[in-house]
Amino acid sequence: MRPSKNTSVASPSTGNKGFMGLIPYFLIGIYFGIIFTKSEVISWFRIQEMFRFQAFHMYGIIGAAVVVAMISVFLIKRYRLKSLDGVEIVIPPKDMGSGTRYWLGGTIFGLGWALTGACPGPMFALVGNGALVMLVAILSAVAGTFAYGALRPKLPH
Repeated sequence: MRPSKNTSVASPSTGNKGFMGLIPYFLIGIYFGIIFTKSEVISWFRIQEMFRFQAFHMYGIIGAAVVVAMISVFLIKRYRLKSLDGVEIVIPPKDMGSGTRYWLGGTIFGLGWALTGACPGPMFALVGNGALVMLVAILSAVAGTFAYGALRPKLPH
């Protein structure tokens, strides 16, 4: 079941602030890029180690991210937190259905990650570090997103 159209989900907006309203997001992106680089999350060798079960490094980082996300969602729901725009953050419940689409989507995501050596977030950090070939992967991800948006109404629920 998909959320109704009138579900209020907070999203970042710049309002009438223009470019100046985007500066905090650029700074956060730069910060995350530095963190990704220093923690070696963007290292193809670290990702290869993970997929070959040769090192715990990436599993530890992913596990820590999952724990932080769980705590964050709990706090958002418990204290009914608001976005910077003052809108209450609403996280609609997820209907897992049969789960087939999640297994298929996860498999496609994992294959893309294994083939490119990067998941979507660090791809931007890799471009910032000079790996311009990742622009091909980013453009492919954007094309895949548009294709999914066009095909979504025809896909099984």
